[in-house]
Formats: sequence, structure tokens, C-alpha cells
Amino acid sequence: MSTVEINNLQDKIEIDKDTEEIIKKAVEKALEMHGEDKVEVSIVLVDNEYIQELNRHYRGKDEPTDVLSFAMREGEYDFDSEFEEKEEEELLGDIIISCEKAKYQAEEYGHSFNREIGYLAVHGILHLLGYDHETEEEKRKMRQKEEEVLLALGLKREDNL
Repeated sequence: MSTVEINNLQDKIEIDKDTEEIIKKAVEKALEMHGEDKVEVSIVLVDNEYIQELNRHYRGKDEPTDVLSFAMREGEYDFDSEFEEKEEEELLGDIIISCEKAKYQAEEYGHSFNREIGYLAVHGILHLLGYDHETEEEKRKMRQKEEEVLLALGLKREDNL
């Protein structure tokens, strides 16, 4: 069983227990569908100012973005047999989500805030699992996996929960 820790560092968008549950379920479903267990993921909910600072510092882009992922794994990863024997959780990484950006995008795309934040959590976890969207082929594979996870959760694009 994996652990999903959520830390809300912003106060501009109200985050209730239902929203936290959607984030956890989205991450857990993506991990399950990818065959991952015994991992720990940290989700940090922030405002645009906070994520803009991170984006500037780590990516050289001085603008707010919707989600950033900071993976602990790099490249191809193979579990060490000692790690498996200990049955400890591996820290997979951190996902930073701008709640302000999620709210704006939900309105722009015509679906619920919870659907958007669920999507961003899935997008972030897929980055931690090694997916990317630098090429058209990578983008297609990542979008397909995102939709598979969201459909399994019942979070369709037009969902207005």
C-alpha cells in the first residue's frame, strides 16, 4: 500500500476533505494501474506566487504553472533486492499543484475544480513514474494514460461535480 501525504500551503482556494480524497484516489489509482506499491508521494497545494517562484528557480520560467513534479527516481529504475526485503516505502517524489491555476483551468475548460485537480495529480504522478511530453509520441502516451486513470475514477472531461 502506498502513502499519499497532502500539505495545503495556500489559503486562496478552499480545499475540503472531498477534494483531498479525489487527489489521494487519483494518485493511488495511477500508481495501482502502473503496478507500483510501497511508495510515498507528497502532494503540496500552493498558490500561483509560490509555484511561480519554484518554476523560476527550477525551470527558468518566470510564470506560474499548474503542476510541478520533483522525482526521486532518475531514468530507468530497478529496485534493490535489499529494499524489497525490507518492505519499506520508497519516496517517489513531490508534486506541487497551484490551486489558483487549477480553479482557473477548470473554469476555462468547463469542468469541475475537483476534476481539474484530479487531472493535475495524475499528470504529476505520471511524471514521477517517468512519463513525459517532450515529443508528440511521448505526449500521446502520457495523455492516453491520463485518460485511462481519470476514466477509471469516473472523472470525465465534462464532469461538473
